[in-house]
Amino acid sequence: MVKIEVLGSGCANCIRLERAAHEAAAMAGVEAEVVKVTDHADIMARGVMSTPGLVIDGKVVSVGRVPSAGDIAEWLARS
Repeated sequence: MVKIEVLGSGCANCIRLERAAHEAAAMAGVEAEVVKVTDHADIMARGVMSTPGLVIDGKVVSVGRVPSAGDIAEWLARS
């Protein structure tokens, strides 16, 4: 199972990113656990200074934007 983490405070973009992550997992046919991370210290410890951030299996793949579900699905296929 792939672990996808959405880093952010819960703003509109963070919510959009969480939806895109769920959609991407379905598109890629990947079983994924999507987790929201809202703790600022935890987010900054990963080097993310601009939210939303997206982490796949411990690797930061996107910062400060909402990638498309298609882009996320490609990243999931490579992980």
